[in-house]
Amino acid sequence: MTTSVTELLYVARDPAWAPWAVQYFFLIGLSYGCFLLSVPGLAFRREGWRDLGRAALLGALICGLVAPVALLSDLNQPGRFANFYLRPNLGSWMARGAFFIPAYVGGLVLYGWAALAPDFRAAAGLGGPLAPVRRLLGGPDRPALVRGLGLFTLAAAVAVALYTGVEVMVVHSRPLWNTALLPAQFAATALMGALGLTLLIERFVLAHDVLVERRLARLLALVLVLVAAVGALWFALALFVPGSTEARALAQVAGSEVWRLNAIWLAAAVALPFVVAVVKPAGTGWLTGLLALNAAWMFRWTVFVGGQDIPKTGAGWYVHSLALGPEGLLGILGTAGLCLVVLVVLTTLVPWSGSATVRPSTLPAGA
Repeated sequence: MTTSVTELLYVARDPAWAPWAVQYFFLIGLSYGCFLLSVPGLAFRREGWRDLGRAALLGALICGLVAPVALLSDLNQPGRFANFYLRPNLGSWMARGAFFIPAYVGGLVLYGWAALAPDFRAAAGLGGPLAPVRRLLGGPDRPALVRGLGLFTLAAAVAVALYTGVEVMVVHSRPLWNTALLPAQFAATALMGALGLTLLIERFVLAHDVLVERRLARLLALVLVLVAAVGALWFALALFVPGSTEARALAQVAGSEVWRLNAIWLAAAVALPFVVAVVKPAGTGWLTGLLALNAAWMFRWTVFVGGQDIPKTGAGWYVHSLALGPEGLLGILGTAGLCLVVLVVLTTLVPWSGSATVRPSTLPAGA
């Protein structure tokens, strides 16, 4: 005799990961994505990549310095972060991240300083109240140092990219998260958002260079193809591999109109900038940049907050509304404001546009 039980209980649950977590994963992804874009031009001195690398470095520094603030806010008190070091549990990916993040942010700051030291020295000659600070930070061009710090930061960035995906993937109780494709989805959408941010920085902060914009648009188109391919693979597994975590995740959200609209929105946010970047790569960087940033943000919001709406137990969906205070909308706006403050500080210290530094083409042979 078989008995069927239908559960009618509904228990309201607060989300384990609030919007602060979305902010952290969004910003740290933008940071390591922008850093990767800076490496060819700044660390390896590839001809034609220098200006792109400078724009990307600015984005990496802004997001890399603000992301830990969002992480500490998500933990509610800094003391909780100290427990990762006082009682280390290296079997946990979250605990490993406590070591990867300082290594990445520290390496990024040193790499940025080494790459910008000639700019600080040149800017010190302009005089003004900031001249002593610029003189202190300035120095000669050291290609070997920049390359060495770039390689160290690259290793740390790969570790951060891996940990941010795996620490969510290991949650077996949520099929939407427990997929081996999640780290790849996070990394691909992070690079997509980083290209979008670099396009905006190149357009509105640095001197608008059409050649740089075209190169960024081509790179964005390639990355968007990668994002679509990973998404298509997820749906293929969900549709044609019964019993897979992807199939169970799709079954959980198949009847939801909200999830259907989210899927359409994300698909459009990937397809539209791809079409614009291919058809008109010059003069549209501000549009494709905003769309790419929106898609990167929406993916994380849908995965984290939307994923926690899916009931693990109970008869109905969990409803999580966006709070208006520091735990919600005000926190998001505050993080954006902090990014603007860091942008103002960095662009005040260093003349990012038109800086009188030594370009790779002018370096002596063997430098």
